[in-house]
Amino acid sequence: MTHEPKPAPGDDHDGSRTGRASGAGPGPEVEERAPDRLSDLPGRSWKAVLRGTLKEFKDDELADRAAALTYYGVLALFPALLVLVSLIGLAGESATKEVLDNVQKLAPGSARDVVTDAVQQIQGHSGVGSLLAIVGLVVAVWSASGYIAAFIRASNAVYDMPEGRPVWKVLSLRMALTVTLMVLACASALIVVFSGNLARQVGSSLGIGDTALTVWSIVKWPVLVILVTIMIALLYWAAPNAKGRGFKWVSPGSFLALAIWMAASAGFAFYVANFGSYNKTYGTLAGVIVFLVWLWITNLAILLGLEFDAELVRQRAIAGGLPEGEEPYVQPRDTRAWSDEEAAERGAVTAREHGEPGEPARKAADPQVGASDGPRKAR
Repeated sequence: MTHEPKPAPGDDHDGSRTGRASGAGPGPEVEERAPDRLSDLPGRSWKAVLRGTLKEFKDDELADRAAALTYYGVLALFPALLVLVSLIGLAGESATKEVLDNVQKLAPGSARDVVTDAVQQIQGHSGVGSLLAIVGLVVAVWSASGYIAAFIRASNAVYDMPEGRPVWKVLSLRMALTVTLMVLACASALIVVFSGNLARQVGSSLGIGDTALTVWSIVKWPVLVILVTIMIALLYWAAPNAKGRGFKWVSPGSFLALAIWMAASAGFAFYVANFGSYNKTYGTLAGVIVFLVWLWITNLAILLGLEFDAELVRQRAIAGGLPEGEEPYVQPRDTRAWSDEEAAERGAVTAREHGEPGEPARKAADPQVGASDGPRKAR
């Protein structure tokens, strides 16, 4: 049997008409034709984003993945509290009390009691604070890295992209993300603790008295919102094995996630306070159950925002000429860990030595191409 000639650039078979590159994902022509600004997307694309977000949220089983993230979040939360209380405790018990007061403004119902009791128990062991801080730091970093690992898996599912990064690269990413997010979380807590006294001192030096404290008590919440939004955007950018357009301090999905979380938390708190029967159903475990449900809602909102960002990427590629339903709709960051089946399914042969997408696996698309080559050699 004779082989078909290799299509020249510009032929129908090389994918140039659809903007496909020689590897997985949309090619440079799609990127060139795609809108630079989200505001340039047509109205039908935004409708498709909303429909696709809801559909993919169900298809990707993100409710179950949010439950897994909740499990890892619980494992990471209390060691992290141990470190936080040990550090803030250096400023005195009043500093810790201020943190708890702000937590009670955010956490719904019995959930705040779970956090408060845990912190008070930790404070009871203040005599070995430095040792607790060291042990807690090690445990917290490792436990929190489990949450990051679960989020990486969830983000790859959202982008319909297998993990192609080597194990050492994923592990390094896990630890780097964990430490960075813990630093940002501590910064958020420090803003709550020390900003009041600092604002009062600034007001006194400027001769405006407690006015500065009043202003800051209002302004600090938008500042905390910005910090949390940056943390979410960092997760969205670094976790998936998908090339984006670079890091954005704020993404539409992170804003959506935060808005949904705030609204859902307020609604859940209202429900627990007025209609919930958790105390009758769960007895002494009611506080724990409410806390777990709240964490699940939090992770659900974060994953929904990630799905929204992914659908924006899809519709942007479609607006650039990628056929609807084409997979993958974004280029992978790394393909070295892909199996041959995963590479063939996505139209690319893995360039394992460089971690870049290679030549299209045209045999999977056209059985006549290379049909006489005989069986493949064992790797």
